[in-house]
Amino acid sequence: MQTVSQGHKVRPAAVAGAFYPGAPDRLRADVEDFLAAVPDYAGPTPKALIAPHAGYLYSGRVAAAAFACLRRPASAIERVVVIGPAHYVAVRGIAVPNVDAFATPLGRVPVDRVALAALGDLPFVVADNGPHAPEHALEVELPFLQAVLGPFSLVPLLVGDAEPFDVAEVLDRLWDGALIVVSSDLSHYLDYAAARRRDGRTAAAIERQAWASLGRNDACGFLAVAGLLRQTKSRGLSVERLALCNSGDTAGPRDRVVGYGAWAIG
Repeated sequence: MQTVSQGHKVRPAAVAGAFYPGAPDRLRADVEDFLAAVPDYAGPTPKALIAPHAGYLYSGRVAAAAFACLRRPASAIERVVVIGPAHYVAVRGIAVPNVDAFATPLGRVPVDRVALAALGDLPFVVADNGPHAPEHALEVELPFLQAVLGPFSLVPLLVGDAEPFDVAEVLDRLWDGALIVVSSDLSHYLDYAAARRRDGRTAAAIERQAWASLGRNDACGFLAVAGLLRQTKSRGLSVERLALCNSGDTAGPRDRVVGYGAWAIG
């Protein structure tokens, strides 16, 4: 693992007050309201989740459908791998941060430095705070995890110019004793009908675990999703759809929408 830059010990919240409320009480109330609207999950304990990462106004109810699956096994989850795309800073490979914790208005989540050290010999893993500093893809998942789980450690990973095989290898090393959360939205900026068609095809591919068929126009986090599905298919796990919609269903106009989906894998 190549080290690019050192940085602050705590990665501060970058999108509090924008993607989700910045006031702790308001944030907790909003997250709990989203979760309360989701029926109890009767399926097997998830090994992995796929959840969206837009502003809560747009995708909060879909994200809640994923994280509500953790209510029953919450006490047994102590480490969470959260992996998603780098939107703002170019990454060659997969970026891990040089910090000890991630902060949200709900508090600090410690970073599992031991787990990250297990990736140290992989040439496509780079230690770099730059991509993590402005990124929302991982951060927006944390308040849901903080609301549902007890204390847990975080393994934060941002995927840039990488291959699904790289993601799969990283997840294989982190597999034991961890919940995996892949952060991804689906199609971007199609009209409502076109988005429904494309997202329906993408959802079907995810549920078949047809990882090689996913492309960048299907989901911004397609590499992370594909790498996860390569692992889950090889391990004989199944994928269950929990929610599928777009921003035209939740907030905003229907001429230019973003798709959201949630899945549990176990």
